[in-house]
Order: sequence, then C-alpha cells, then structure tokens
Amino acid sequence: MNKRWERTAWFREARFGMFIHWGLYAIPARGEWVRSVEKLSNEAYEPYFHEFDPDRYDPRAWARAAKAAGQQYAVLTTKHHDGFCLFDSEFTAYKATNSPAQRDLIQEYVEAFRDEGLKVGFYYSLIDWHHEDYPAYGDRIHPMRGNEAFRNKAIQFERYVDYLHAQVKELLTNYGKIDIMWFDFSYDEMTGEKWRATELVHMIRSLQPDIIIDNRLGGNIKASEPEVYAGDFYSPEQIVPPGGIVDQNGLNVPWEACITLNDNWGYHAKDQAYKSPKQVIRALVECISKGGNMLLNVGPDARGEIPKPSLEILSAVGEWMQRNGESIYGCGASELPKPEWGRYTQNGSMLYAHVFDRGIGPLYFSGLKGKIKKARLLADGSELKVSLPWMAEQYSDTASGAFIHLTGAELPDDRDTVIALEIE
Repeated sequence: MNKRWERTAWFREARFGMFIHWGLYAIPARGEWVRSVEKLSNEAYEPYFHEFDPDRYDPRAWARAAKAAGQQYAVLTTKHHDGFCLFDSEFTAYKATNSPAQRDLIQEYVEAFRDEGLKVGFYYSLIDWHHEDYPAYGDRIHPMRGNEAFRNKAIQFERYVDYLHAQVKELLTNYGKIDIMWFDFSYDEMTGEKWRATELVHMIRSLQPDIIIDNRLGGNIKASEPEVYAGDFYSPEQIVPPGGIVDQNGLNVPWEACITLNDNWGYHAKDQAYKSPKQVIRALVECISKGGNMLLNVGPDARGEIPKPSLEILSAVGEWMQRNGESIYGCGASELPKPEWGRYTQNGSMLYAHVFDRGIGPLYFSGLKGKIKKARLLADGSELKVSLPWMAEQYSDTASGAFIHLTGAELPDDRDTVIALEIE
C-alpha cells in the first residue's frame, strides 16, 4: 500500500468536511476576491484591518454546526490572498492580534474543533497581495496588476518565499497535530519549485508526518511517479468530476470536491443564491459514488457568525445524515454501473441505493438477481421485499435484474431515499 493511501485512510472514511473562508473581506462583504476584482490598493483596503473586531466569533458554535451536519473535519483560511493572517505570526504585523480582535483566532478554532472530535485543517494562500515582495505589475490577478506605479518596483521574490515557508512552519509547530494542509493555488509560472515546493513538503513532513496535503503546490498528482509536492489528494473546485480520479497506472487517487453554499467563498451580503439541502445531499452522494469527498464551504460574516441560511442548510443536511450517514462514511464507488433512478455507494458487502427518482412501478436493480440477501430502508430500518412484479417476465430483464417495490407514489424522502442492500 502506498504512503498516500495510508495517510488518507481517515480522510476517505470521513468523506464530508467543512470549508471556512473568513477574513477582512467579510467587512466589505463582496466576496473574498474583492481586492483583485476592484483593484484595491493596500491603502484602500487598510481601513478593514483597523475595523476587524468579530465580537460574535464563537468557533465552538461553528464546530457544533459542523458536527451536527455530519461533517468530520474542517479547513479554515489561516491566510487568504489578501495576506491578512488570522494567526499570531511573528513574521508580519498584518495579523488578527494587531487588529481590534486582539487575539489568535486560529488557536481558538483548533481547540474548539478538536474538542468536538473533528479533524483540523489549515488553508494557506501561496499568493499574497499585501506582501511587498510578491509580484504585482503584470501578474494576472494581483490588485495592482495594471498600476503603472508598480511597473519598475524592485522586489525580492525569494524573500517572499522565505516568508511563506516560515509561516507554514509556524502553523505546523504552534498548534499541535494538524490533519490537513490545504494550499491555494498555483498558476501560470507561479507553481512547483517557484515556491521551493520540494523543500517545503520535506519541512512539512518532518514536522507533521501524518498530515495530508492538497495538490495545489503544483506538479501532477496523476503521474505514475508524481513529484514530492504533487499532494495526497486532488482538489476539484465547484465541480464534481464525471468519473473518479485515476492516475496513469489506473490506480484511484483520493480526491475532494470543494463546493460553495452560494456563489461566493467569503461572506457576500447580497449573495442569496443558496443551494437547497437536497442539492447538497445529492452532490455529497455523487462525490462518494465516485470515490471522493465533499468539502462544503461557509463564509462567516464580519462579526464572526455563519449566516443563518448556511446554518439552516447544514442543519437539514445533518438531519438526513443522522439517519443515512452509514451510506456515506467509509463508503466509496460501486463496481455496478450508475442506475437510472439515482446512485450507488458501497462499503464491502453493503450496497446503498440512493433513490432520487421514484419513477413508476417497482425499482429495477440491474445485475442483482439472486444477490440481495436483505433490503432495508436505511432511514428507519424497515424491511423491503425483493419480489418479481406481475408481468415483469414479458416486459423486463428477469434473467439478471432484481426488483423492489416501494409503496406510494412519492419517495419516503424526496431528497434521497436510501435503501441498504446486503449483497452476496
């Protein structure tokens, strides 16, 4: 078994996590890319630093919400692209402890989520729009990319990379055991060894040997022999891959789709385009059915609270998970093809039929004739009968198919009705 597979064992068991994007950008409340989109200078953005005082910040409430939603781990932005640090870094003054917040917000997050029994992850942006040695003019995304005043500004990029390494070292030294290091993101020539990525990963592994790292330092995680820094899991964003992720040797690669609840990662006061609990549940099931995880994002507001609509969705998902989590945790893809009424997840001899579409008549299970030992509605454990419907011989596949009759015209749970099948 390869090292990556060993390291990610808990991750592939957990399957469902909470992403948290939070920082100064919660104050303008126009999304986490506000500096880049509106081309705000450090000076224009500075007032938010002097105003950042999240009096409602209660990471225990966040952790309870994650746990109640059925999430098993969390990843919080320790520093986003704007360069502001939620932790007490000795390498910058641009941090929460120097803002009106006057506290290490990461320390509190780590303790709160650990106390709820959740795994803890750190997001860290490789990009930094505040640091004087990060390339500005001509960069594709820097707020000052077109500002002539920055055209001939001398920078020492290696000094920035030293800073990046020093901060990662702090994060992985000062807060006990950390489970995930989630870097964001490489682009154009800003990738791989531009970050001194091999050296960085060796340092990370020396400090936290069991930590898992995403694939955004660069490299090719799907190569038959990936770079040291290519990562432990693949991280598709706002998309669920059409199939699972496999490498050039045809072996499965652990992966995790990161998905927003509305259209922004960071708090956006006017963005009400929330996904329904049904959409979230079905997307989660789709990820598991393809051998992946889902990292679902919340963007707390400037006072430190997760918006009410987000909490309501999480709560509804949690209610479904409480009854149906067995079909998610520790499960993965099934060898069986996707059924027309929904999806399968599987864990050993337990096959979970996620029924999205009631259709008309009995549910048809291709290739399962004589192989179903027991069928139960997962939500309440009630027995379901496998039986041959009247006239099926004339109109259906009775040679290899099995049939289960669901009473009524509606599904017991319109979001996703799960049938647990014990198979031979």
